[in-house]
Amino acid sequence: MKINNVVPGALSVAKYTYRAATIWVAPSALIRSAHLLERIGLASVGGASGLYVAAALMRLDNALFGNGWLILLMMLYGAFSFYIGIDLPARRAQGSASRLPEERNRGADAAEILSAAGTFVAAIAAFLSVSMIVVDQVLSERSIIAIACCWVIGSLLQIAAGSIARNDVVEW
Repeated sequence: MKINNVVPGALSVAKYTYRAATIWVAPSALIRSAHLLERIGLASVGGASGLYVAAALMRLDNALFGNGWLILLMMLYGAFSFYIGIDLPARRAQGSASRLPEERNRGADAAEILSAAGTFVAAIAAFLSVSMIVVDQVLSERSIIAIACCWVIGSLLQIAAGSIARNDVVEW
């Protein structure tokens, strides 16, 4: 058997195997399920980032920051903000191709910018919190509180972006 015949033969076996193993689900249900899994994953990442920032705050030896309820609240806040703010709804199709650039939907642009900024700030704060825990860095109380405030602001920007995108009533 020549090498030229091996590759097409293997590809045809792969196509047959793929077709035989395919589960026939309505495409819209499959897409909705994938989207739900994506959103749950984003919420998990947000909750984990809240946990990391809360763990960094626990190093302050303050009664307020050592409270288990605050940790749970930060995890829920992070999960909610990542669930709402990162995965913005898709833009609707343009109604008219003759629109001028000034007539574009400003709400959608603001939502995308807020989502990007919030994701960046929250992710950097979570990264700094994790690195502080893993490397066992000793930072000043002000630095730790500044990191936590940046995370809260980043999460708030994500929530604002999600709210703007979902409540936008202007046609595209």
